[in-house]
Amino acid sequence: MLYIRTSRVTAAVISICLAAVVALAIPTAAWTAQAQAQHEKNIEYATKLLQNMRKQNDSEAMGDAIASCKGVAIFPKIIQAGLGIGGMGGDGVVLIRGKNGWTGPSFASLMGGSIGLQIGIKEVGLVLVITNEAGLQVFTGGQSFKLGGDVSIAAGPVGRDAEAATDSRAAASIYSYSMSKGLFAGLTLSGSTINVNGDANKAYWGKKTDAKAALAKSASDSKIKPLTAELDKLSKKK
Repeated sequence: MLYIRTSRVTAAVISICLAAVVALAIPTAAWTAQAQAQHEKNIEYATKLLQNMRKQNDSEAMGDAIASCKGVAIFPKIIQAGLGIGGMGGDGVVLIRGKNGWTGPSFASLMGGSIGLQIGIKEVGLVLVITNEAGLQVFTGGQSFKLGGDVSIAAGPVGRDAEAATDSRAAASIYSYSMSKGLFAGLTLSGSTINVNGDANKAYWGKKTDAKAALAKSASDSKIKPLTAELDKLSKKK
């Protein structure tokens, strides 16, 4: 009789444990699907942003910068919002130009704030062009860094201004290019923070992968090919 009762208790405990596992698995599966969808959207939106930028008459200078760059970080939808005190943020895709082509991607998020006369919401597409080893190291060296603090950043030259290589931008580790409503636009980024998006990296690569490891892998997957193809088209634009 004792054996039967013990078996019933054991069965009940097992049932409770199985129910708990199933309950935990549901939100985990939902999270995985959401992360999967988000990083795929980021790649798609980043590709569309480059396509739109390439159509602009003054995009040749950006193409020249990409042709000789160490890498790029593309944030297709930076949302700026404010009412006196403002903030901005968005998710992006990072790729490195290797000896045999593009490597990556790794995923990142950008966050920043500002104080001043501002009101409303604005959406901006942003491309950061990594120009030297110092810029490369901050994207591969850790979890987060501050633009203008840990690494120098300057507005990238456009149009005729591209010939001016003697100003402060010549020493900048990162050139920034932004576009809003089909036009190249200014965007103050100094003080903004870029963080590695570990969830998106895990969703894309199928396991926990830091930025350095992700950016050492060849960008040969079919999901990233449309984006690298657009980068190559911009690099060759004349």
